Amino acid sequence: MVAAANDDLAALIRTIPDFPKPGIMFRDITTLLLDPKGLAMTVERMVAATDGPVDLVAGIEARGFLFAAAMAVPLDAGVLLIRKDGKLPGATIAEDYALEYGTDRIAMHEDALVPGQRVLLVDDLIATGGTARAAIRLLKKAGATVTQAQFVVDLPDLGGADALRGDGIDVHALVAFGGH
Repeated sequence: MVAAANDDLAALIRTIPDFPKPGIMFRDITTLLLDPKGLAMTVERMVAATDGPVDLVAGIEARGFLFAAAMAVPLDAGVLLIRKDGKLPGATIAEDYALEYGTDRIAMHEDALVPGQRVLLVDDLIATGGTARAAIRLLKKAGATVTQAQFVVDLPDLGGADALRGDGIDVHALVAFGGH
């Protein structure tokens, strides 16, 4: 769900046309991050939208780390990092996912969670949902209970949030922008 009450936050997110290629409207959250009140309101609203207690907040590299860490403190939860493959020291488990042309892989430490822990997935933006869906598969492979995911921005025309909902995940985003 996206609340119209978050228009104040949407106004803090810059749109850069034709980046990284023509026809793409890039939603740049760095302008939101530069605004201390906007950042605080973002974290507060994401925490308020969290359903029940969680043990860990999993952030997807790299901007998801910012929101996961900020949310974990008031949620009294730990932070689990989901990174691009090859970026974590020690033993990892990984999950492949499809890109427009080819595949990519994300990983986490194999001992990052105890089976049965309740994990909230967080990232800055949901587009097609490929990375988020792979992250949820990875967390579940490790034994996590994942029922919810939160994003600052949803691009609903790309269908990622709906794909997660189809997978049984409760999805919440603060703002939505049409188009690509």
